[in-house]
Amino acid sequence: MARAAAVALVSGGMDSAVTLAVARRDLAPAPVAVLHADYGQRTETRERQAFRALADFHGVPAHLRLEISLAHLARIGGSSLLAGGPAVPHGGIPHDRPAARAGAAAPPPEPGAIPSTYVPFRNAHLLAVAVSWAEVLGANGIYVGAVEEDSSGYPDCRREFYDAFELAANLGTRPETRLALLTPLVKLSKGAIVRLGMDLDVPFELTWSCYTGEDVACGVCESCQLRLRGFREAGVTDPIPYARP
Repeated sequence: MARAAAVALVSGGMDSAVTLAVARRDLAPAPVAVLHADYGQRTETRERQAFRALADFHGVPAHLRLEISLAHLARIGGSSLLAGGPAVPHGGIPHDRPAARAGAAAPPPEPGAIPSTYVPFRNAHLLAVAVSWAEVLGANGIYVGAVEEDSSGYPDCRREFYDAFELAANLGTRPETRLALLTPLVKLSKGAIVRLGMDLDVPFELTWSCYTGEDVACGVCESCQLRLRGFREAGVTDPIPYARP
């Protein structure tokens, strides 16, 4: 039976790429499995391409790669991130929030402040699959690229959510299963994430963060603007192409 030390959730974006690099650094030489989900997002094909490129870059063997479909999320709807949903908003980063003090949970978003790109409870669906696979692989950890302080205010990106899910996962699996949900970037700004990625030789040119474009990043959606701000803060040029940088 294939085994791995941990499962890393890899969307193909900047944060997940850095998280995968952290997992490999922390666990080397033990193998890290990688998990990717399609769920009807507008850039589904481009994100899958980025995932495969990152897995190839790290030499992840085929038996430790898992691509799944969560197509039911698209059928449920409720998000502009999904194909067929309302338009993705452009212009400005409306959810800048003061950083939480060290060690403190980020405050919940203000009522109505959660952006339309939030996919209802998406991360719980991803984590459920990751827990199942981790148990089969005998893994002890699940690495997730969640970010609290410099994110869009998604409620399922807060560390307290992962604490609760970790408890549920360990209650709902075999007695010998012991899983930690690891979010190494959760308290970092985008600039700090870029700097960490540079230190770990993350191939940012293989990643994709845009919510709408698959050939050229739009440069104006919230994800693009957060990413571009991070590279500016780090004093590094973002290597992917933008229509409006």
